[in-house]
Amino acid sequence: MRDVLAELARRVDRGETVGVGTVVATFSSAPRPPGAAMLVGADGAVVGSVSGGCVEGAVYELAREVVRDGEPVLQRYGVSDDDAFAVGLTCGGIIDVYVEPVDAASFPELPEVLGTVRAQEPVAVATVVEHPEWVGRRLVVWPDRATGDIPSARARDAITDDARGLLATGRSGTLRYGPDGQRRGEGMAVFVNSFEPPPRMLVFGAIDFAAAVARLGAFLGYRVTVCDARPVFATTSRFPEADEVVVDWPHRYLAAQADAGKVDERTVVAVLTHDPKFDVPLLEVALRLKLGYVGAMGSRRTHDDRLRRLREAGLAEGELAGLSSPIGLDLGARTPEETAVSIAAEIIALRWGGGGERLARTDGAIHK
Repeated sequence: MRDVLAELARRVDRGETVGVGTVVATFSSAPRPPGAAMLVGADGAVVGSVSGGCVEGAVYELAREVVRDGEPVLQRYGVSDDDAFAVGLTCGGIIDVYVEPVDAASFPELPEVLGTVRAQEPVAVATVVEHPEWVGRRLVVWPDRATGDIPSARARDAITDDARGLLATGRSGTLRYGPDGQRRGEGMAVFVNSFEPPPRMLVFGAIDFAAAVARLGAFLGYRVTVCDARPVFATTSRFPEADEVVVDWPHRYLAAQADAGKVDERTVVAVLTHDPKFDVPLLEVALRLKLGYVGAMGSRRTHDDRLRRLREAGLAEGELAGLSSPIGLDLGARTPEETAVSIAAEIIALRWGGGGERLARTDGAIHK
């Protein structure tokens, strides 16, 4: 939903009723995760995607229909019938798509949600997608408050607590309750769309490889910071894709960010400095934090020397095991851009448990 939120708010603000399809559940080899969304404007324009192309045509027609009728629909798409290639997922997965009409009356909190997301603060939107009476009702949940039109205080309390739990972990998903919000029971399904701040990518070393890594990190949805102690190299003109360029000693900057609570288990760190006086103190800090990824560029010889220095600095073998060095997957990369792809591939593989093999030479599910 994040990628269509601004366009949705723009259209609703000018008085449109927009058809919005959102993936609320996936099974097997689904192409897009829960929260992926597609909107259909009054002019027929389409923004976003729920399946990468497999069922967009069917969702398009359903979105136009729910706008006409004013009634939301929860629709399952899969490959269980003879018409699978017409309205199903050719990849073999199954997705549940909730399609609803959205306008200013049905989603009055939309401008505030967009403002929160733009401020890079956390917020979750919980929508009832199954219920005898409450389908389409919403609860917007911030860390310190909640607002919406769920009629039952019991249901509001349960959804608020669980939505905050999902928001804290950056996950979107469907919650199930009894019809009045009972923890045990069936009758109500609520999809929680979490808009947590984007994960951070910290790139240390203002070199040409850093520009390529920053560009690819931004493409993957990271908030990218490039940091270097040398002001002549650390300039915004050299790194236009970075969200910020910082002139500071790398280890000092990372330690300050950690102390301020601005890094977490989703944060990735790419050390491209090639200089022991920068990268060893930096890695001393990074490897003692709970981060999503810590990689360091250098030859095998540089890697061995770096490990020796880090051991002398007192790092334990368990801490050293968290270092990806030499950085990246073995793609045969040569150029900065190719190297950036190999680094991004390693980050993705570690995040999702991929092995880095060619899919053509593997068996089993593609999406783990």
